[in-house]
Amino acid sequence: MADAVQRETIRDPFSAFNFRVELYEQGSTRQLCSAGFAECDGLEMTMEPKTIREGGNNRRQHHFVGPVSYGQLTLKRGMTANFDLWDWFGRLTTDQGSSLRASGFVVMLTGDRKEQVRFELEGCLPIKLRAPTLNAKDGLIAVEEMQLAYEALALIRPS
Repeated sequence: MADAVQRETIRDPFSAFNFRVELYEQGSTRQLCSAGFAECDGLEMTMEPKTIREGGNNRRQHHFVGPVSYGQLTLKRGMTANFDLWDWFGRLTTDQGSSLRASGFVVMLTGDRKEQVRFELEGCLPIKLRAPTLNAKDGLIAVEEMQLAYEALALIRPS
C-alpha cells in the first residue's frame, strides 16, 4: 500500500520549453503585453541567513532566518510590430508613469498546454530594455530583451 502511494506522488520532471508569461498593470486586469517569449530566466529567491556565534564556543555557530532577496527576470522574444513592452518602459520614464508597476505570472505548461505550475510576481519594474543585435550577414531573427526587477515571488500549485 505504501509503495502505491509513493509511486503516485513521484511524477516526471517538468519540461521547460512550454511556458507563458502574463504581465498586468498592478491592481488591474489590463494586460501589459500579449506576446510569446522564447526565453524566461531569473525566477529565484535567496535567503541570507543571520549567523550568531555563541560566546566561548568556537566550534559552533547558529544560523537564523534573514532577509530574502529576489532575482531579476530576463525575458527574450522575437521582435514584432507589438511594441507593448517599449510603450510600458516609455511610460515609466515620464513623471506620469513613475508609479506604474506590473504584477504577473510565469506559467509552466505541459506539451499539450495544460498548466503544471504558476509563479506569481509582484511589483515588477522594467529595468532594462534591449533592442535586437543587428547584423546583415547572419540572417537571424531579431530578438529583443527586457529585464524586470520584482518585489515578491510565490509558487502557486495547480488545482
